[in-house]
Amino acid sequence: MNNSLNKKKADSATIISAVIVLLIYVAVFVAEQFIAPTSMLFTVLKKGATYALVAVSMNLLNGFTGIFSLGQAGFMLIGAYTYGVFTIPVAERLNVYQYYNGGLVQFVLPWFVAMLLAGLVAAFFAFLIGMPVLRLKSDYLAIASLGFAEIIRAVMQWDKLGPITNGSNMLRLFPAFNDFNIKNADGQVVVYLSTLIPMLIAGLCIGVIILLINSTFGRALKAIRDDEIAAEAMGIRLASHKRLAFCISSFFAGVGGAMLAMYQTTVQAKGFTTAMTYEILLIVVIGGIGSVTGSCLSSFLFVAASEWWLRFLDQKQMIGDFEVPLLRNGFRLVVFSIIIMIVVLFFRKGIMGTKELPDLIRGIGKKNKKGATAK
Repeated sequence: MNNSLNKKKADSATIISAVIVLLIYVAVFVAEQFIAPTSMLFTVLKKGATYALVAVSMNLLNGFTGIFSLGQAGFMLIGAYTYGVFTIPVAERLNVYQYYNGGLVQFVLPWFVAMLLAGLVAAFFAFLIGMPVLRLKSDYLAIASLGFAEIIRAVMQWDKLGPITNGSNMLRLFPAFNDFNIKNADGQVVVYLSTLIPMLIAGLCIGVIILLINSTFGRALKAIRDDEIAAEAMGIRLASHKRLAFCISSFFAGVGGAMLAMYQTTVQAKGFTTAMTYEILLIVVIGGIGSVTGSCLSSFLFVAASEWWLRFLDQKQMIGDFEVPLLRNGFRLVVFSIIIMIVVLFFRKGIMGTKELPDLIRGIGKKNKKGATAK
């Protein structure tokens, strides 16, 4: 009897969570039609959705499998370049590959096919490097994966690969988020979708990851994280499960790299530095290692705080004839770092810990019941 009641509670909490997510998408669609498209709100939502996908993919390794990898920027770079190379219009390739006679690739793939290919190419490279690298553990694995990301960044700028990657020059003129807007015959936008579509793409990918985590395979990954010896004793093949988790995480990181290319409208290898990986890792830690909801929330909070809410700190502020001290270019990063330190100190397990949105809803329901019985 109790088990059936718990299942009903779990189902209702999941349904409420789904409704909340659906309402968020509806709110984004409505806001996009009535708020100016240049608003920083949409910038935060686009980049936040991209970072949320990459953070969740990283959490699949660090939080749910116990693999400490720092190669996320490298797989994002592979995804971004794969997307850019295969979506630049043929008529524009001479302008982009001006030093390489239009480049080697002379055909165009639809954006969704190129995005899927971006993930597959990233997963393929993950499979290749996973065979030797995943034998390492802890810090050694992190250093090896970080080294791979730096090697990829250097290789992408190699002149010999210029006909494909455009060398150290940027890729551009490929489809971006603004191309999702619906226009009339005069070229005027009638329906704005440049924010909703990337959020839907990220949401779909995160949904697949959630299904994977809650599957038998996901439970095997958690068993590996908790105790490798016990997991192996139960018949779980450690090497194959780790390799597959590594490839799946890299696939979604590659898709996230393609989304970042669409957000930035250009791709250049020098932008995918180790600092990007550290940002993603920081988002995972702040949200909670082992929480998909935490990674999503912290992604939007991180982007909003770093690129919107604290922007005024980089500009001089005058109160009458008095100049506010310390407000200079770069002071925003100082304040942002202090805020991160405070969050880490007071939320040791992150904002969400290991909880998800349905868990919060169940907790609220229990508190309301206790309050009602007390009355």
